[in-house]
Amino acid sequence: MNSTITMEGGQRTAINKDFIPNLTLLLDLENTLLDTNVDKFISAYFKALSEFMTPVVDPDIFLSSLANATKSMIENNDPSKTLKQVFDKDFYQNLRVESEKIQPRITQFYDEVFPTLANLTKPKPEAIALVDWALSQGYQLAIATNPLFPMTATHQRLKWAGLAPEDKSFKVISSYETFHFSKPNPAYFAEVLGRMGWPEGSVVVVGDDLEQDMRSGNILGLPGFWINDSQSKKIYDVNLAGQGSIASLRPWLERTEIATLEPTTYTPKGLIAYLISVPASISGLLNQFSDRDLTRRLIPDEWSLTEIICHLRDTEREINFPRLRMILELDIPFIPSRDNADWAETRKYNDQDISKALNEFTSERIQLVNILKTLKREWQLEARHAIFGPTNLQELVKFMVEHDKLHIRQIWTILNQVIN
Repeated sequence: MNSTITMEGGQRTAINKDFIPNLTLLLDLENTLLDTNVDKFISAYFKALSEFMTPVVDPDIFLSSLANATKSMIENNDPSKTLKQVFDKDFYQNLRVESEKIQPRITQFYDEVFPTLANLTKPKPEAIALVDWALSQGYQLAIATNPLFPMTATHQRLKWAGLAPEDKSFKVISSYETFHFSKPNPAYFAEVLGRMGWPEGSVVVVGDDLEQDMRSGNILGLPGFWINDSQSKKIYDVNLAGQGSIASLRPWLERTEIATLEPTTYTPKGLIAYLISVPASISGLLNQFSDRDLTRRLIPDEWSLTEIICHLRDTEREINFPRLRMILELDIPFIPSRDNADWAETRKYNDQDISKALNEFTSERIQLVNILKTLKREWQLEARHAIFGPTNLQELVKFMVEHDKLHIRQIWTILNQVIN
């Protein structure tokens, strides 16, 4: 079943509703799906890795470089760089050793030594039951674990949890190779949703960490279910939709009206996180296409992938930026509507390079976000829009986010067409 949506000045876009279940669960891994003493596990992991690397690098230098590079990943806010790119640049620069001399041994570590750390964790049978039930309901599931590990390490931990990826239909599993943000940056959860094609309907963040899971999700307006077996901790300024053990999540969902779990708020900080996540999400989605698919109109009357990216770039340059400047520089300006539906044809988007267009869009988006980060009361500056009527900057930025979501869903629909 298809539904057609029209955005201001844009293309009429068919969204395939068959790919959009009514509930999306963003599931943390450690102490949510897998019983883990995180401090003990990380200590043992770092120790085992540094000792295994001793034949090629001094363990103290290795540990220091590893810690610094991990910190750089946590602090990254650049949607043009994956966490692996951030890690590698910092890590190998500090080691002063070429990656080619070390990488084979690191690969060997994950193949031979990392699996021995399984004895520091325990599966949760109730988590396996929850995942199986949720999949049987048609819900979309993402493994929203902090993407500071390589994918092989995350896959292994899922197997320790009894949730082997090859046996479960997880839409996204975050890892440092393909993700650009990490917890507690709220852009991380926005990137997860973007990589899932911005599923419509309700979303629940499920995790055990108040700061990294619950508060981060709150910034995006995402309801959170806190995995808190004891329910003994005091909670300050964190909005929880629910809490309890992983076993209690199913009955909680069964007695909760799913429609009440839709994202609700668009705070300035949340809007900024959504905006900066978009180039990162698109990059991750495009990596799943072959070069031959980038300029083909794979769905009748739909733009190609290249046309979509060029449209986003030119919309940022010629619509979003000028409107932002008008509101900041003029008193209650009138904002005319722009019809850019014919740009794909008149500007010959399909003859352009998609990588260059994505880089240009990313650069424009970073500049726009950097301006928005400096604003305070300006978010409430008023304007008059030709279509939407009286509005303000915060609402117009929300429209930008909705426009981005529309085109990410469009890319997701094309991806499903290619896969199926």
